[in-house]
This record gives sequence, structure tokens and C-alpha cells, in this order.
Amino acid sequence: MKRTENWLEEVSMRGLCVDLLRNLWMIVLAAITMWCASTGLHNLTYQPTYTSSATLVIGVKGDSSIYSSLSLASQMAEVFGQVFQSDALRERIATDVGADVQGEISCSLVTQTNLLVVKATSARPRQAYVYLNSALEHYEGVSDQIFSNAELQIVQEPDVPLAPSNTSWFLKYQGILMVVGAVGMAFLIALCYIARFTVKTAEAARIQLDGPIQGTIPFERRNMALGKKRNKKAFLLNSPEVSMNFAEAMRNIGTRLERHLRHHGYQVLLVTSVAENEGKSTTAANLALALAEKQKRVLLVDADLRKPSQYKVFEVRRDDTVSFSRVLEGEKDWKDIVGYSRKSGLWMLFQFLQAKDPGGALREGRMRELLTEWKKQMDYIIVDCAPISAAADAEIWMAAVDSVLLVVREDWADVRYINDGVDVVRQNHTDFSGFILNAFHKEWSSKHYGYQYEKYGTYSNEDGAEDGGEGLKYGRNKT
Repeated sequence: MKRTENWLEEVSMRGLCVDLLRNLWMIVLAAITMWCASTGLHNLTYQPTYTSSATLVIGVKGDSSIYSSLSLASQMAEVFGQVFQSDALRERIATDVGADVQGEISCSLVTQTNLLVVKATSARPRQAYVYLNSALEHYEGVSDQIFSNAELQIVQEPDVPLAPSNTSWFLKYQGILMVVGAVGMAFLIALCYIARFTVKTAEAARIQLDGPIQGTIPFERRNMALGKKRNKKAFLLNSPEVSMNFAEAMRNIGTRLERHLRHHGYQVLLVTSVAENEGKSTTAANLALALAEKQKRVLLVDADLRKPSQYKVFEVRRDDTVSFSRVLEGEKDWKDIVGYSRKSGLWMLFQFLQAKDPGGALREGRMRELLTEWKKQMDYIIVDCAPISAAADAEIWMAAVDSVLLVVREDWADVRYINDGVDVVRQNHTDFSGFILNAFHKEWSSKHYGYQYEKYGTYSNEDGAEDGGEGLKYGRNKT
């Protein structure tokens, strides 16, 4: 689908701020880059100049009247300026110092006074000082040819300048350039966030997605104890570590889905997603637990033959001798490898390793036989399979199951691909139960809460789960 005209309503201000904080290093890097660039350009283009100055008093020869001096100063300031900048004086200075004058000499009148400030500017501090001294010594030889009734008296002697008198534009505005770089990068990050066509809020999902929303799973933050490694356990409905908001949301979703399945007489629900890492496996596990809590006989099948993770979700030790792929390949009977948990009252078929030939193992005829048999033994069957974008496994299962449920994680998959996934379900003439919004945060202007899932297939270490997981019994005789 295309973006709506009011596309700003699809943007989460909380998500935007989090995105900016997450990419703060890029903003800082942009500011540092501007600092380095301005410093480099300064070093390449800056030519320092040094200025030596002297202060003189303009007076009238033979007259000590202040009024006369002030009147004369205003009249003679421009004349003295021309004298100090004249070619005749330059020639005298060149003859005196023995070199061409590499600089400029200027003068200016201090307002409302008879003080004249003479400055000599050059690329080297010593040259500026020498030029000014020579100018003060030889200006009379030029000025006497023009006028003879004014005289200059030195009030402040010239000195050797210690620092450059000019400033670099790049250094002068370096701070502003850094701010511009940082703001520009922040704008680009915000623009990319807004342009990313993903589901960012639960309210936006109702506009963007082509199907019913069965519920929102809130973001559940992991409690990190100081000095301990990050806890990679999945949040399960029957775990004391989950919050009430999360548990209540999962049970409500389970109730709505059961009502939908019972109304249509369906038993088999396929849980999948468009992209990886959207939390479909934990969602499938919690839906199965929610139905089992209602005293229903529920079978959870890990049909993800490429990146299985249900055994990690339930912290079951890896044992490939009882993998579900062996049932699909006809090597095992499902009744011999199905596991039962007394703790949760859940029946489970696990896949422990990636199947050698996932595509070849999924034969529609064999799958329909299994589903027919499972329906006789169970009230509901929850099938967790690979994401739609990862392989064609989901499409194969769609042709066999009763209904399909798509898990959509906040700001993860492109809305167009999600809706394309819905079209795939409908093209297979399979019922579409709707969407579950996963890991959605609480909005600043909303009462919804959110929940976080770990990455797809990373709930435990490589060797399987640790002790303390589900106490399972395998085979036909469960007690």
C-alpha cells in the first residue's frame, strides 16, 4: 500500500527520539568531521598578517590651543592618510630598510580627538615594526612639501606584534560549522526514520496493514543485575519474570484467537512473520501456553527447519535424535518423539538442528497426514515456521493449515512486504487470522505498553539450553 497523506501520523515521536539517541555517535562524528574540515581548510588557506601601531597627536606649529588642534585634526587626518600611503614615502622607506615594502601602512583618526593611529601591516612581525618606524622617521620629508603648519607628536611608540592581527574565517565560525554539521546529520537521521516505511505505532498499524489486529505485545525490558551477563532467556507467559502487562496482553490475544478459531471450526494455526528477528517463535510459544492454560490439549510444532529456536525458548537440551524433521522424512513416528511438559501442560515437537534438506522434507502430502492425525489427538496445533522472506516453507505450510497469523515487530519490516505476505496467504485460499504487533513501546501520548524480543534464534548458547528448563518426557507414555 502507499503512504497516507497524513503520513506524519504514522511516525512515533518516541521512536524518532530513540533513533536519534541510538545514532548519537553519527551526530557527534558529523560535528567532529566539520571541526577537522574547518581546521584543515584553515591550515591550507590562512595567511597570517601582523600589525604594528603607533599613536600620534596632530598639532599646529606654534599654537597650543586645543580647539585649533581639534579643528586641524579633522581637516588633516585625510591628508596624513594620503601621505603615509603615498608612493614617495614608500620609496623613502624602501631606501631606508634596503628592501621593497611588503605590506601596507594606514592611519585613522580617533573620534572627537586629535589622536591619529598609524598602523603598518606585513606578513612578518619584524617587518611591520621596521616599516612603521621608518614611516614615522621619513613622513616629514613628504608632508612638508604639501603643508607646513601641522606637526605630529608620538604618544605611543610602535612595538613588535606578538600575534597575528587577522583571523581565519574557518576558525572564526568553527563552532557554528560544527553545529551545522551536527544538526544536518540529525536531520538526515530523522528523515531516514520518517521515510522508513515500517509500522511504528499501534495506531498506524490499523491504517497501514491489510488485516485485523489481534493484539499488541508490549515491550518488556530485561532486568540487568550489576556484574551479571545479559539474560538471554525468552519471556514466557508462565515465567515469574514477566510483567503483568505482558502476561495480560498475551492471554487476551490467546482468547481472541481461540474465539476466531472456534468460530470457524479451525484447529491448526500457522505463526510466522515476513522478516527474521520479529519474535514469531516466542509469540507462538506464548500463544500455545495461553491456550494450554484453558485446559486445552495444545501441540506446539517447531517447523522452522532452517533456524529452529523453540527448544531454546523452553530451555530444552539439544537432542537431534528427536527432531521434527525426522518425522517429516519418515524416520520417526511423531508419537515417539513428542514431548510433554507437566509444568505447562503443553505438547511439543522440537527441531534441534537445521535440516539437511529443508525444502525436500516439507512434502504437502506428508504434512496433511500429520495434521489430520494431530487434529484427532489435540484441540489446537500451533505451527512455528520460517519467515516468509527466508524461504518458501511458509507458503508450503499455508496450503495445509487452517489459518495463518503474522507477527509484526515495531519498526522492523517494510509495510509493503508485510501486506504482500497477506496476499500470499489469501492466494493460497487460507484463512488469515490477522496480525500480532510485537515489541511495541509505550507512546508518550498513549496508554499502550511494549515488549522486546531477542534476535531470531539467539535465546541460548550454541550447545543448547542449560539445566532448569522444561521437564519434558518423550514418547507415547506420558505421566
